[in-house]
Amino acid sequence: MPAAAIVAALCLTACSNGNFKIEGTITEAADSMLYLENMALDGPQKIDSVKLTADGTFSFSRETPADAPDFYRLRIAQQIINFAVDSTETITVKAAYPTMASNYTIEGGESNATIRELALKQIQLQALAKKIVEAPDLNANAVGDSILATVAAYKKDVMNNYIYKEPGKASSYFALFQGIIVGGSYMMVFDPRRDIDDVKPFSAVATSWDTFHPKSLRGENLHNITLEAMKTKRIMQAEQEGLTIDANKVVVTDIIDIVLPDNKGVTRRLTDLKGKVVLLDFHLFGAEGSMQRIIALRELYTKYHDRGLEIYQVSLDEDEHFWKTQTAALPWISVRDDGSNTQSYLHQAQSLPIDYIISRENKVELGPQQIKNIEADIAKFL
Repeated sequence: MPAAAIVAALCLTACSNGNFKIEGTITEAADSMLYLENMALDGPQKIDSVKLTADGTFSFSRETPADAPDFYRLRIAQQIINFAVDSTETITVKAAYPTMASNYTIEGGESNATIRELALKQIQLQALAKKIVEAPDLNANAVGDSILATVAAYKKDVMNNYIYKEPGKASSYFALFQGIIVGGSYMMVFDPRRDIDDVKPFSAVATSWDTFHPKSLRGENLHNITLEAMKTKRIMQAEQEGLTIDANKVVVTDIIDIVLPDNKGVTRRLTDLKGKVVLLDFHLFGAEGSMQRIIALRELYTKYHDRGLEIYQVSLDEDEHFWKTQTAALPWISVRDDGSNTQSYLHQAQSLPIDYIISRENKVELGPQQIKNIEADIAKFL
């Protein structure tokens, strides 16, 4: 989506004071109670209901969320249709009971077609898990291994084809909190407390919400989950290296950390720069216009470094020797990555370079879509 379109969409969401409408038909459900529920952080909350007539028509209207997308569901008994609302709009659903969860159409809302795809994938994953659990020729260990392998394949698909492609979308947030029932117990598909690699998709979505929906309840909750998961990851990695870390001494900051070796082999943490205003710059030295860009950054660094500016530059060049040659004389922090360690920030990149401005409190203040004049925007925080 072009940057202008993203900004326009965000303005519509943030400035809207109207109502959204969810309407449609659910046939073969005469006399059934249809519930509209808000998927709050502490679980589903019933907010409206209607007893369906023979033609199955229904219509609900609620206030549009002001600060961020919100999540709702239509439910009859255990049949559920999930959807998101991010602006004043009309969402139309058509389905038939009792298979409405897997056989419905939905129109309206930027992410609802994708949420439908993810919901159907989740149903398929649940069916596979049930089949594995009930397989007569598998013992408990084999069942566990098969479940984990099946979930891992599902996660790879969802991460690569949904979350990392569009982490700012409501559908990516929805994907993070999917789950299945295994042997009578609920299992989160993405769970950074169980799998430290799940920190990456969480951080990708959290960074987007920090940028576009600051101080929203969902965004803050997602941010906190991510940071606590990163704290756990650091402890687990230390344990794997035979070290013991006091959990109370692991500092959780307000930023998704980047930890990479610089061009001299020294490990550089983005969070170590707390107290400075940081320009986090993603650059490709092999790209056209790189030299002019570096000259501009040198002027910026020379002018503001003594006032507290630091540049943490991440190269995405494939050739390590080329990168070291290009950065040998640069006065700021130069690290290199293939994108796997910085995915949280790269999701907004339609092209390089891209920048983030980080305040002295170690907080992302401006993202690539929000920086209008890089020098003026940096000066605001010095």
